[in-house]
Amino acid sequence: QVQLVESGGGLVQAGGSLRLSCVVSRLSFGQYAMAWFRQAPGKDREFVSSTDFGGTITYYDNSVKGRFTISRDNLKNTLYLQMDALKPGDTARYFCAAGTVPTRTQTEYLFWGQGTQVTVSS
Repeated sequence: QVQLVESGGGLVQAGGSLRLSCVVSRLSFGQYAMAWFRQAPGKDREFVSSTDFGGTITYYDNSVKGRFTISRDNLKNTLYLQMDALKPGDTARYFCAAGTVPTRTQTEYLFWGQGTQVTVSS
């Protein structure tokens, strides 16, 4: 069974940084586009960032552009999200997902992790 396991979340002050990781198993990781989504309490899940199978093409939502960096290590089957200059508005549960194209459309993603909580205090 395919597994995506996120880690790295936590409580951080505004302006701080966190690095999320998503380890993927039982999947040909290097053949899939990967993405990060997030869901804040009482809100719909939303797109954060995505990358193609090689990590050379990346997309970001405007709300995180210039502050977050997505990357991947295909030898380690791991996806990363470096989050800098965090804001209270970034507080959410962050999910990684695997799909065939690096789209912002959630329904295009085939496999999902359980998420990791990020809380940014003011």
